[in-house]
Amino acid sequence: MESKLGLIEQSWVREALDELPDNFTITDPSISGHPIVFASVGFLKMSGYQRNEVIGKNGRIFQGPGTNRLSVMEIREAVREERSVQLNLLNYRKDGTPFWMLFHMVPVFGKDDGRVIHFVAVQVPISRKPRRSGSEFCGRNGVEFCEIVFGSCRREVCSDSAVELSRVLALDSELESDNRGLEIEEPHEASDMEKRRAATAVNNILSVLTHYSELTGKLVCGKRCCVSGMGLLGSSITSSLGRIKQSFLLIDPHLPDMPIVYSSDAFSKLTGYARHEVLGRNCRFLSGADTDPSTVFKIKKSLQTEQACTVRILSYRKDETSFWNLLHISPIRNASGKIAYFIAVQLEESCNNQDEQGLRPDMRQLSAVGAVKVAVRTMSMGAGSSKS
Repeated sequence: MESKLGLIEQSWVREALDELPDNFTITDPSISGHPIVFASVGFLKMSGYQRNEVIGKNGRIFQGPGTNRLSVMEIREAVREERSVQLNLLNYRKDGTPFWMLFHMVPVFGKDDGRVIHFVAVQVPISRKPRRSGSEFCGRNGVEFCEIVFGSCRREVCSDSAVELSRVLALDSELESDNRGLEIEEPHEASDMEKRRAATAVNNILSVLTHYSELTGKLVCGKRCCVSGMGLLGSSITSSLGRIKQSFLLIDPHLPDMPIVYSSDAFSKLTGYARHEVLGRNCRFLSGADTDPSTVFKIKKSLQTEQACTVRILSYRKDETSFWNLLHISPIRNASGKIAYFIAVQLEESCNNQDEQGLRPDMRQLSAVGAVKVAVRTMSMGAGSSKS
């Protein structure tokens, strides 16, 4: 019989998790504020908190004066992109004493729809001697994780306006100044043994969750088991991208074969392909018998060199009719400057004239690129969270 309670709310699941010796927390991104819904005995002992002081709270209670916002942003982006991350981080106990730990976070997916239902965060104290300090450590190691993991997931992007872009750029400029003059503990680096301990702990936790999820009827797994009609992106950024009227595809260069993770409504209208027929596929399906291989090679080269390019290429619709496609490809970087996606904007050559607003084709393409950049960067910088 299927239980109406969530997986972590089941008493036998919590009891099984309590038997694990590892230091970890589990959060629920579907609840406003992305709160902690489980904290292990080991984590409570390590941090000095009681369980009732942690459950339901925002993780910023673990922050301290050594928190580095660049590292906060790095984990925030992992939450946004629903992927794993591993970092050496400075954390704080209840009594205010700092300590270095290896932080390893992984998403837990629902097996039926592929959505993230929890994040598991394992914390392994680092016992090695501190390495030499320097400016090169500021961006990755001198940091607390909690504001991002528990306080910034799934916020709906409210607009793609210049106001949002200005806010993003302003926050970028504040990152360095916020950390100047900050005296923190010398960075510590996790050993291979500590990394193995974190990986083993993650596997053990996922094993328990997977096993007991069978009793609830809501199966979970450590990898995304399917691609739903929503695509591979979270619902918040999908909603924001849906307001962009141009024909475009979003490609994830970090996944095997660089699949499409979002397609616009205008793309479906142009090509005849429904969204579910496109997601997870490589863009090569738009090519046909008369597509120029040299143009395809030029596109591949731009992706490999992470450079923007514009080409005129013969593409094919679902009904196999061809059209000349004025294609613009550009990298989309997240708030920390790393490439998160590539955007491919399509424009049929017969439409090679000004639109109702008087924009030339190239300006229409750049407008779509700019709107997507704002959406992606705003999502990775956003504070607070709510499930759409």
